[in-house]
Amino acid sequence: AGGGPDGGTFADRSLSQGLSVLVGLGLCVTMLGLGCAVELGQLGPQLRRPVGLLLALLGQFVAMPLLAFLLALIFALDEVAAVAVLLCGCCPGGNLSNLMSVLVDGDMNLSIIMTASSTLLALFLMPLCLWIYSRHWINTAVVQLLPLGAVSLTLGSTLLPIGLGVLIRYRHPRAADIMVKVSLWSLLVTLVVLFILTGTMLGPDLLAQIPASVYAIAVLMPLAGYALGYGLATLFKMPPHCRRTVSLETGCQNVQLCTAILKLTFSPELIGSMYMFPLLYALFQSAEAGLFVLAYKMYGRDSYKQDTLGEEEDTDISYKKLKEEEVADTSYGTVSTEEHNSIQMEPTQTAL
Repeated sequence: AGGGPDGGTFADRSLSQGLSVLVGLGLCVTMLGLGCAVELGQLGPQLRRPVGLLLALLGQFVAMPLLAFLLALIFALDEVAAVAVLLCGCCPGGNLSNLMSVLVDGDMNLSIIMTASSTLLALFLMPLCLWIYSRHWINTAVVQLLPLGAVSLTLGSTLLPIGLGVLIRYRHPRAADIMVKVSLWSLLVTLVVLFILTGTMLGPDLLAQIPASVYAIAVLMPLAGYALGYGLATLFKMPPHCRRTVSLETGCQNVQLCTAILKLTFSPELIGSMYMFPLLYALFQSAEAGLFVLAYKMYGRDSYKQDTLGEEEDTDISYKKLKEEEVADTSYGTVSTEEHNSIQMEPTQTAL
């Protein structure tokens, strides 16, 4: 039972319009913050070696949609619940992954590039993935009414705040830094408010219609996404701090976009209580990511130091001889290593 047909309680509430406004504004602020996090100077290296783009493509539009589809089949969801799960699985990465990447000493440039590129790719690939995987339920009314055009329109509307954010970063970097922090806080506040308001408007009757299998998927899906992301990064032989980043990027979905699409493109009578699924997903993806961060803070610091030393391996080899000798004289000057990581050059007087 997915709770789709009986959506009258949700439809008749006067707060429904206010919820739509909140969802739209929250999505705009989130996308603006995402644009403010993008530095144009970082795009060149990423485009020349587009590993981040490839991982965003594989993680968000191959692994996660397939995972959502398989979970919907395994738990034998009805068409309403299946569409909600598929929609969440086909969404691009969310800003939560950027915050979590900072907390686990990940690669922030990689995190931002993956989030931004998956959001742009979603304009074309998200409707395509929805169309492909919803074919299993092709004879159902929900899938026949699946508003792929409206989904594309909602995705397209996110390009404006993203572009504005990139412009703010280019012209006013300090203002962009503030906006990034504001967007992260707004993400957390908006999700909490949405959770409370949606639960209030749906009421206990509709909430009781959410099957246990939907809760199980909300728990398993982000967990499996984190594992798939780490596996992908390992397959590409990325260093550990990048593996942590890709793991979080893959499992963290843009639930604000998912709720916006459900709220703005589906009728309440059609989607019913399944409007709660992305909010449940947000709850469990945050809790599970928080546990990963806690585990890393307690046990992973030494591995981070090894990551950093590994990145400097070439430099260590190059200066090995200099570190063994206190002073090395050259025809250009004197190179001294007074401290472990300090190299100073003192020019010598050369007679002309």
